[in-house]
Amino acid sequence: MSGFVYDSGSILPSEFYGRDTALVARDLLGKIIVRLSGEGIAAGRIVETEAYLRDDPSCHAFRGMTPRNRAMFGPPGHAYIYFTYGMHYCFNVVTAEEGAGEAVLIRALEPLEGISVMAKRRGREGIKDLCSGPGKLAQAMGISPELYGHDLAREPLLILEGKNRPGEDVVITTRVGISSAKDLPLRFYYKNNRYVSKK
Repeated sequence: MSGFVYDSGSILPSEFYGRDTALVARDLLGKIIVRLSGEGIAAGRIVETEAYLRDDPSCHAFRGMTPRNRAMFGPPGHAYIYFTYGMHYCFNVVTAEEGAGEAVLIRALEPLEGISVMAKRRGREGIKDLCSGPGKLAQAMGISPELYGHDLAREPLLILEGKNRPGEDVVITTRVGISSAKDLPLRFYYKNNRYVSKK
């Protein structure tokens, strides 16, 4: 059994997400994602994010609502999950006001709890490789389509307050793996964190 216990009072409220998406992306650094399942509890600290905005051609909502992206237009603080490259899922947090069509992609986590559960899901043993990328972390955390549109203030997938650590500098740079709007400074990560997907 896991010894991890979370305080329900530390769950991020919807108001946290209903703000400027770039600010939310930066402020999500250091927050804790918790996934509860029959396999056990898994938790990780967010160390890398990317913001996607309504007027951004690389954003899935840029051309309007579709069955695939409808969650992006829903209330802030809900999960938007999509399948990419025919291989893996990516986990995003819906942001800004309802109807905006904006979200933050969670790109990397520092594993905190449930390491063995994550390793089993990933088929990997090295802790550094468990959550150092959006597809990796979705697999390691057991984040899949049944959580599409899920309210992130409720089990089994939650985001909690975290604690800042002394000396953690935030890098703001351009996003990874996109073909449009490549010059926008909408990627945020901790400078010296070993779990970031790409420096």
